Amino acid sequence: MPFVRITIADPELSPDTQAALAADITGLLEKDLFKEPEVTVVHLNLVPADRWFVGATRPAQATGVHLEVSITLGTNTSQEKAAFIEHAYDALNTRLGTLPGAAYVALYELDGESYGYNGVTQLARRPMDPTEKD
Repeated sequence: MPFVRITIADPELSPDTQAALAADITGLLEKDLFKEPEVTVVHLNLVPADRWFVGATRPAQATGVHLEVSITLGTNTSQEKAAFIEHAYDALNTRLGTLPGAAYVALYELDGESYGYNGVTQLARRPMDPTEKD
């Protein structure tokens, strides 16, 4: 049940590119991190390019981007997370063209007691281990 926020320094990004990027990231979350696409939310935040700085300067001929994904703590291995970060960066580069020298992908791991959707925590969604007591 990831929540994805992609901030992009291009307020004119075409709707087709926006939809393709949302599909790319949703697909990578399913492939690399085994997340369910039907409960993955992608929010695109398009901002003016003149408000994006890397090294205190505006990137020339590059599209600034920052990808953040909230996931439940402990649901993925280091290798799975590294694969997602690599593949997500490649997808951003493919869809947005030249990226500046610093384009970040961040995975925020939230405790299942403090994270959920539709009014239910992730901890409550986890199948009960028969050896655990209620």
